[in-house]
Amino acid sequence: MALTYNCQPCFSLEHCDMPLFENATAIITGKAFRPNDTLDYQCLDGYETRDGNTTGSLLCGEEGWSRLPSCFKSAEKCGPPPAVANADITSFPLAAYPPGSRVEYECQAYYELQGPKYATCSDAKWSETPKCLDPCVICEEILNKNNIQLKGKENKTYYAKTGEIIEFMCQSGHSAVTSGQSLQAVCREGTVKLPRCE
Repeated sequence: MALTYNCQPCFSLEHCDMPLFENATAIITGKAFRPNDTLDYQCLDGYETRDGNTTGSLLCGEEGWSRLPSCFKSAEKCGPPPAVANADITSFPLAAYPPGSRVEYECQAYYELQGPKYATCSDAKWSETPKCLDPCVICEEILNKNNIQLKGKENKTYYAKTGEIIEFMCQSGHSAVTSGQSLQAVCREGTVKLPRCE
């Protein structure tokens, strides 16, 4: 007697389980979600989405939900990040930021960053922001007045960052005021003590 097997093709049904909701409830429940299905959710009273809405939706994809539903307490959000003189944030500014959001600051050309590069939103406040220290600006007029020139650089306006050591030399026909005087100077937050030659 021959044995026959009735083979049924096996399908692994890909679906998304109901996600865990924090500070929100699903608008439709009790159905299986297949890829490309969407699930709408409503934030609880006093909560809103990252975009400031009270509702949101998720997309079921091949690897699960596109993102987890997130609703934040309106009172815990931060407004735009604090402005820092001579700095920009590296992302497009938003009107409101949920707790845990982080922005990166970048100083403009020649300014030196001091302090944290990032600021984080927590309890409706931003963490400490950095400072951008002024560069030292050395122009040709000042060089000529002190009878000095930049060593190894053209005699035109020169910008030095805070902490940078700048080397000078006497202009032709001039010598340092005292033989022991150093022809080096350090830029310190926009000020530099220049040597002199006579």
